[in-house]
Amino acid sequence: MADVRLIAMPPETRYTKTIDGVHIAYQVVGTGPIDIVFVIGWTTNVEALWEEASLARFLARLASMSRLIIFDKRGVGMSDRVPDTALPTLETRMDDVRAVMDAAGSERAVVLGVSEGGPLSLLFAATYPERTIALILFGTMARFAWAPDFPWGVTEKEFGEVLDGIDRSWGTEEYASSALRLWAAPGSADNPHLVSWLTSYMRRGASPGSAMALERMNYGMDVRHVLPAIHVPTLVLARIGDKDFPIDATRQMAQQIPGAKLVEYPGDDHFFWVGDQSALLDDIERFMLGVRDDEAELDRVLATVMFTDIVASTARAAALGDHRWTTLLDAHHARIRALLGRFRGREIDTAGDGFLATFDGPIRAVRCALAATRAVQDIGLEIRAGLHTGEVELSEHGVRGIAVHIGARVAALAGASEVLASSTVKDLVAGSALRFEDVGEQVLKGVPGSWRIYRVLDPTAGAQQD
Repeated sequence: MADVRLIAMPPETRYTKTIDGVHIAYQVVGTGPIDIVFVIGWTTNVEALWEEASLARFLARLASMSRLIIFDKRGVGMSDRVPDTALPTLETRMDDVRAVMDAAGSERAVVLGVSEGGPLSLLFAATYPERTIALILFGTMARFAWAPDFPWGVTEKEFGEVLDGIDRSWGTEEYASSALRLWAAPGSADNPHLVSWLTSYMRRGASPGSAMALERMNYGMDVRHVLPAIHVPTLVLARIGDKDFPIDATRQMAQQIPGAKLVEYPGDDHFFWVGDQSALLDDIERFMLGVRDDEAELDRVLATVMFTDIVASTARAAALGDHRWTTLLDAHHARIRALLGRFRGREIDTAGDGFLATFDGPIRAVRCALAATRAVQDIGLEIRAGLHTGEVELSEHGVRGIAVHIGARVAALAGASEVLASSTVKDLVAGSALRFEDVGEQVLKGVPGSWRIYRVLDPTAGAQQD
């Protein structure tokens, strides 16, 4: 039973400060034996959540089985506003989740992601299994935009209509009523209390400009390549008639997550707390009771691999002689290592004139690679770099796996002072300032199939740190 006191007395809102100085609003409710970090979709306001009775009951029930941690992502709700042109990427949002967990004293938690919070939760679980006990998803999918291989996504024409609707009537009862009727909770579209609450909730969650910017960021997200790299217990929940996230897309997502369990419910409500709450919450509780804290495979993680090497190093070494070449190589190593420290890279190996490093976020990896190409030019060197994001296996001797081989092969294609990246890297940096140029499908030696490769174009990204 939910504790009715949690409904009558909303919890205290606290703030934590991220590494880049942004204040994130969060709440901690309950004293259960396991933590849940709830990544709620789109715009939020942690205090307004408790003003809708059905939603408050849902949250209170979660808090009765756990220590529930909820938060407003940067740029929305009670967290610091940020410029609409600088809304957070998935990588930054992962940093914010960890900051909230640290502030709440949570070493590991069940990550519960709904709607737009799904891709972030998927990426977090794959990247940080040591912080993730298990993953629960509701009403979400791994990509939002239409593509030939993803027919359930939103087309560009439909997306334009979404933006126009926000621009014209965000924060009005007309918009709230329409959202409920079309996708959020069709059976409750005529509920005046819900319409009134949603109208106010949207205004307190984001401005029209921020809501439109968030939609643009979401439209570019694609974490499908991440799914096979998730190795924590996973429960996927969905309503068969969800009009916002088609059930076939959710089924496809669940099939690609190793060992994931999919539970489907009747109904067409996208809002998780509307309709039959009990069945949903009962399944969540049963799943959590069956999860052991040691089930995650901590030696297999999602990482971005960076390879660099010096162009024409053999000829240069022969021309300089051993002593001068060693001095130059030491200067090269020092500059690359300084950049790895700045962008939170982990040096795995230094073989001769090249580096192998891993990063917990692709944006940091790309910016490090770009900075590295410039950092050695004033000592008369040029390097090439290649990047790929994929699953790696950690060992006492470094990292291994197909992702490492792909990264090496991508780097081998690069020219002097050039950074090349696989399509998986490009797909995961939606919302960043990074720009890419398609260099076509490439066959990578020793790697099955062909791979779409991109040249990183942004000449200033290396001067920024995500």
